[in-house]
Amino acid sequence: MAEEKPMAMVTCTAPVNIAVIKYWGKRDEELILPINSSLSVTLHQDQLKTTTTAAISRDFKEDCLWLNGKEADIGHPRLQSCLREMRRLARKRRGGNGSSNGDPAPLNLACKVHIASENNFPTAAGLASSAAGYACLVYTLAKLYGVEGDLSEVARQGSGSACRSMFGGFVQWIMGERADGKDSIAQQVAPEMHWPKLRVLILVVSAEKKPVGSTAGMQTSVETSRLLKHRAKAVVPERMAQMIQHIQQRDFEAFAELTMKDSNQFHATCLDTFPPIFYLNDISKQVIALVHRFNTYHGKTKVGYTFDAGPNAVLFTLEDTVCELVEVVKRSFPPEDNGGQFLKGLPVQKALLSDELLTAVVRDPVPGAIQYLLHTQPGPGPLMVEDSSGHLLGADGLPRSSC
Repeated sequence: MAEEKPMAMVTCTAPVNIAVIKYWGKRDEELILPINSSLSVTLHQDQLKTTTTAAISRDFKEDCLWLNGKEADIGHPRLQSCLREMRRLARKRRGGNGSSNGDPAPLNLACKVHIASENNFPTAAGLASSAAGYACLVYTLAKLYGVEGDLSEVARQGSGSACRSMFGGFVQWIMGERADGKDSIAQQVAPEMHWPKLRVLILVVSAEKKPVGSTAGMQTSVETSRLLKHRAKAVVPERMAQMIQHIQQRDFEAFAELTMKDSNQFHATCLDTFPPIFYLNDISKQVIALVHRFNTYHGKTKVGYTFDAGPNAVLFTLEDTVCELVEVVKRSFPPEDNGGQFLKGLPVQKALLSDELLTAVVRDPVPGAIQYLLHTQPGPGPLMVEDSSGHLLGADGLPRSSC
């Protein structure tokens, strides 16, 4: 029998996703089963990603977790659900024996695991950090334990929208009907290269942690909002079918308009919640007005906005509109540092704006209101990092020094 390796270590990355048909409300809190289906765009990991390293060793005394360099509670119920399920699937795959498919005997599943995870974007600020985080955790553990197949159901048990980050491109989360949640899974609607001209511009209004977390917020909405119940039953099913068609046909105007309408209705349900929940702030509302003025000036929908549970705006547009849009945003919300690192991500060429456009669209600039812009595009699902220098844990199983 092959000897066990002293330590096994795997590092993977996973993407953020932005919902264009929103998920808000659960029918089962423990299994994280939604009251409606949802649909999202997976963003490119070159700009936004979570990186997770997981290691198992006979020398580890207990399971440990580090988030963004700081030790965290590995006993969190949702994290434990994912960990238990991945270990169960690993035992099932190996049939209780040491090896499978002729591979060397794996480390004992009773070995403790060390996990380190970090985001290259603000955590818990309405940028879907939990979705990327749990998708990355599940994907990394799958590679570590040799588990294969669709893992979106497991990722869902960590954070609902995490199931959508298990795929690239355009992804739907089917709400399902079964009590055990086995049919509440994510499916790819179209791959990331399906719409090569689609671009995403994230306006970071605030990187602060939101005052009302998504879990608590949606629970209160389910308990108190009649609008939410109407939305889930009468509105979302039709919108899901429409959105899938718009994406498949690459119909940008229809896609952008439905995205804006669904974002607005989501935030309307937050206002209909009692007590009401306010995720948008004054700057968010000014961004909304700016987008509508921009579209009115052009006589067509060239930009669409959406907001998750936070004040940061996500704008969808096409490649040929990006330069003009970025310049309009800069003029409307001038950076305080004269443009230093105001624009991040994919490069954008400078655009010259006509006086007519400036007069019609740019009104009452608010300097410093937006911290930075991030320009990105649809991207792939989770990826394995082949280069060992990318591990977040050292040979001792502890976080590597950032020095």
